[in-house]
Amino acid sequence: MPRTDRASRVIAAPAESVYAALVDASALEMWLPPSGMAGRVLELDPRPGGAFRMVLTYADPAGVRGKSSEDSDVVDARFVEIAPGSRVSYAVRFLSEDPGFAGSMTMTWDLTTVDGGTRVDITATDVPDGITPEDHATGMSSSLDNLARFVERG
Repeated sequence: MPRTDRASRVIAAPAESVYAALVDASALEMWLPPSGMAGRVLELDPRPGGAFRMVLTYADPAGVRGKSSEDSDVVDARFVEIAPGSRVSYAVRFLSEDPGFAGSMTMTWDLTTVDGGTRVDITATDVPDGITPEDHATGMSSSLDNLARFVERG
């Protein structure tokens, strides 16, 4: 059954700074991996139809199972929409033999200027069944916290 997950946070930085962190490979490696993971961007072409590939590696793989290997998740994505300063959307596929992670999930990052900074809303549609709602909520919240620390330090 298709599922939609959401998360949001206000970040004390202008939308342009937040947007820049969403489309820069070095920035993504710093903030996108949730707590307990490290990221490496292999490809990034931030334009509609462009590609995005990242390897996420667990710092301590004990007790967890990666989607692509014992200790990692490989994410292939295609940019669907790019609106500088306001929206980034990409369709994500996990490289996995597990049918629980099959299909394409769309991640949309909407940026809205508010008092005190930028409200960042993440909407994930068609979330694979293998990603539990609790784990996804924790991961998205962790990424938003990392993003805030990254852009607020300026």
